[in-house]
Amino acid sequence: MAVAGSLLFGVTGCAEEGSERGVPKDYKVVAGTQLCGGGAVSADAARALRVITGSSRFEASAERYTVARAAADLVEEFPSSTVAKDICRVYTPIGTPDFELRITWRLADDAPTDDPAAPKFTVLKMGEETLAAADMAYVRFACTSARLSQSSGVAHLDIGVQHWAVPTEPEGDVQELKDAYATVAHSFSLAMSRELGCEKNGGLPERPVLEPA
Repeated sequence: MAVAGSLLFGVTGCAEEGSERGVPKDYKVVAGTQLCGGGAVSADAARALRVITGSSRFEASAERYTVARAAADLVEEFPSSTVAKDICRVYTPIGTPDFELRITWRLADDAPTDDPAAPKFTVLKMGEETLAAADMAYVRFACTSARLSQSSGVAHLDIGVQHWAVPTEPEGDVQELKDAYATVAHSFSLAMSRELGCEKNGGLPERPVLEPA
């Protein structure tokens, strides 16, 4: 997969002349709250990222990978349903164990059904539906906004956070990981709802709700 959310597009062969140890001159490492344009990762979500990745520092996100850019793309796509598209990606720094998270948005056709969730997921009380597992989480919420006035003005959005790797058994406390993924997904969902101007923040709470539905 092409690296979408990082300034580092493969260190090997990409270093500028004069850089040290194959690291590009513009390579930066930042705190979690500075990722994805800033404002997308709350303090709670930054702590959750540390639970997920084992790191509190990350590769700086490329300038174009922001919630504002993702929201503008969503407005352009609405009201058609879409496949999952990147908001950004999160990478641990060079010299630490590799870890990649993919954060995505998707326009769904309608509200969730009553079909039971897969056994790996815990259903949480956030938005229209929140599903949390030990390697991913998804939040669906409904957004009514003046920016989405082309039709009924109601959009059903999925925000996903997923460990982008070959499936393996999660390392660590499963419940702690589920809570962490749900916290990150909530943070991006709330940031997206605010950027879109959704009424009542799309029904999302100010802080993540981690109790099962």
